[in-house]
Amino acid sequence: MAITEQKRKYTPEEYLALERKVEYKSEFFRGEIFAMSGASHQHNVITINLIALLAQKLKGKSCRPYGSDMRIHIPINSLYTYPDLSVVCGKEVFIDNEFDTLLNPVFICEVLSRSTADYDTGGKFTLYRSIESLKEYWVISSLEYRLQKFVKQSNNTWLLSETVNINDTVTLECLSVDVPLQEVYLDVVF
Repeated sequence: MAITEQKRKYTPEEYLALERKVEYKSEFFRGEIFAMSGASHQHNVITINLIALLAQKLKGKSCRPYGSDMRIHIPINSLYTYPDLSVVCGKEVFIDNEFDTLLNPVFICEVLSRSTADYDTGGKFTLYRSIESLKEYWVISSLEYRLQKFVKQSNNTWLLSETVNINDTVTLECLSVDVPLQEVYLDVVF
């Protein structure tokens, strides 16, 4: 008879206490902690390019971009995660006085890799849709020229558009910012 070992379940408070002490990042979902893997060169270049572009275009406005060290929490489904990029407009709402876990992003972007593509476009996006303030979600491939854009509609459905043309400019609608794909993929070699 085989004995199965049960995984330990953590409370959100235990997760945050552990996460704030370690030097690596983990996601938390329904009592389980999942270690995050590192990112490829292309993934990092794309992320930095987009953060730099948005920081420049949002300068002087009430919106602020954050990189992958800013944790997002979704209370309705218990997820704690680190998107590659998020943007908050107006006053940031944090989970506590540590100011390291946001609750109110209007925009989230994930840069896809082979190991994360299915999760980021499927299950994770389903969880992200529970964020009331979220208006737009992008997934950008680090394996080819491809950007998928999901925009929340007035009836709470999400409209998908996609481009694979490096010469396209995509409008980040919730921020009224035009994003040239050539700038997103600057210095990326496939």
